[in-house]
Amino acid sequence: MTANGDRRLSGTVALVAGATRGGGRGIAVELGAAGATVYATGRSSRATGPSDLARPETVEETAEMVTAAGGRGIAVRTDHSSPEDVRALVARIAAEQDGRLDVLVNCVWGGDPLTDWEHPLWEQDLDRGLRLLRRAVDTHVITSRYALPLLVARGRGLVVEVTDGNSARYRGSFFYDLAKSSVIRLAVAQAAELKPHGVAAVALTPGFLRSEAMLDGFGVTEANWRDGAAKDPHFAQSESPAYLGRAVAALAADPDVLARTGQALATWSLYEEYGFTDADGTRPDWAAYWSRSLASEHGAL
Repeated sequence: MTANGDRRLSGTVALVAGATRGGGRGIAVELGAAGATVYATGRSSRATGPSDLARPETVEETAEMVTAAGGRGIAVRTDHSSPEDVRALVARIAAEQDGRLDVLVNCVWGGDPLTDWEHPLWEQDLDRGLRLLRRAVDTHVITSRYALPLLVARGRGLVVEVTDGNSARYRGSFFYDLAKSSVIRLAVAQAAELKPHGVAAVALTPGFLRSEAMLDGFGVTEANWRDGAAKDPHFAQSESPAYLGRAVAALAADPDVLARTGQALATWSLYEEYGFTDADGTRPDWAAYWSRSLASEHGAL
């Protein structure tokens, strides 16, 4: 549930693009917990099988979690790199919701198997890097292109571009860095064009996100995730996808969210302003931890 158990988003319609797992799933579920109707989209479906990421999570499972949390989850298998798929998705939302869309979350990623952490640009596979950008940036552009008219028509709403990091710090791999920093710029550009129409656009980053894939990598589950700190002590400072989701729900419910448009935000600052907690009642602050424990070796966050 949301931090205070309210239903502030009852009647709200949201599209979470990239809701199959990880941060997207956390956002979808927490919007549902606040009462929203959530279209959960992605490429992995029970009907068509997993995407090339070969993960077990599906959009149908996410939609069921949204409904169980108190909202209404609607799964739509969508390839967000396909304009035809996205056009059909938005047409369906418009038809089913009388043209209403209040929140658009662009959380499509899919770049993990394409990210090269070992080599500089001049030694990387160019096709692989460009495919990463297609998945992580083009998908956001395509989705906004078709979904934004619904928000503009209402004269209000929120666009959230989910990224990794909210500063100009290099993120360790050329194409990964370009993708994540480009997403912040997408929020800035959309904010400039949407503000006259009463629609806000922001970028938002989690800290050390404890996704399903991350849990698997550490050999733990959400129930015993703290055991992962034996492998990496930094893991003790991680946050669940619910924390990111509660940040988005808080922004979506803020009547003054337009004042934030164009900003690059983070869970570690928003929890102080909105008072939400992670699923276990804690309030992880990745920036504070970085400053204490990592900045001397790796520089400012």
